[in-house]
Amino acid sequence: MTAAKYVAVGAGRMGRGIAIAFAYAGHRVAIVDLKPRPPAAFAELQQAVQQEVQGSLAALADLGALGDDGAAQARAIAARITLVDAAGAPAAIGAAELLFEALPETLDAKREALQAISRHAAPDAIVTSTTSSILVTDLVPMVARSQRFFNMHWLNPAYVIPVVEISTHPGTDPAVVARTRTIMEGIGKRPVVCGVAPGYIVPRLQALIMNEAARMIDEGVASAEEIDQATRYGLGLRFAAIGVVEFIDFGGADILHHASREMSASIDHHRYAAPANLGRMMDEGRLGLKTGSGFYDYSGRDVQAYRRDVLARTLGMLRHAGLWRAPAAGDDGG
Repeated sequence: MTAAKYVAVGAGRMGRGIAIAFAYAGHRVAIVDLKPRPPAAFAELQQAVQQEVQGSLAALADLGALGDDGAAQARAIAARITLVDAAGAPAAIGAAELLFEALPETLDAKREALQAISRHAAPDAIVTSTTSSILVTDLVPMVARSQRFFNMHWLNPAYVIPVVEISTHPGTDPAVVARTRTIMEGIGKRPVVCGVAPGYIVPRLQALIMNEAARMIDEGVASAEEIDQATRYGLGLRFAAIGVVEFIDFGGADILHHASREMSASIDHHRYAAPANLGRMMDEGRLGLKTGSGFYDYSGRDVQAYRRDVLARTLGMLRHAGLWRAPAAGDDGG
């Protein structure tokens, strides 16, 4: 049997989710368990992995995501996933083109796994860590060939959410990032790249939103149910149709500037103070779409066509949520 080109090192939740993502896209994938285990313990782990994989695929099938013959598709996808024990780890790691270290969030666990990967991986293999909290620069000393290493943060469920966040370090080879982007796009993912930053992009943004929601409940501003209605059908629906930075430009940087001034004065200065670049944009008159430039450059762009596109995206989200209503008959008849 041909060895898997894609390997998740770590048999926990993230490793299993990554395996499903690649298997769903038609690839053979290996989950490598580095911990030496007696046969009975490995069999228990294998059963747990199989149960989670099969349960996740069964849920997709029940929801119609696997096509007309969902059960057969689920079996075919699951069959592409192999759990490899510690004895087989060197061969599986050595055959891989792209590896995902998916051990628990401790430096000791990461060090042990990355050193094992470095010993056995092919010289041209790409090595990533799926850490959600450890800076890539803290992991670089643990790997060989650091130019072929970076963090890749998946959002759970890994086999559903398209975005994967690639956090590079100054020594990362751009060609390696480009190759990884091609692979990930090939399985339906949307890779986004950021530098050495705690929280990447999504966790950094969502932590602010979640903390503020918790504060509003504590302050009696609104109930959990009302906040969730507002985020699902207002904030979340809108930002599913238009990006956060795009939204600043679309409405105008001046709107955010003035809103930040008011809320920094009335709620909390540190939480709501506008960043320096927003002030510079105000001084320079770069307010976004209405002035022709903001975070994006709109020169030469068909603004009306763009506005129509944003409206189409928003209507699409409303229809998806079942919230769009046809116009009502008027009561202005005789």
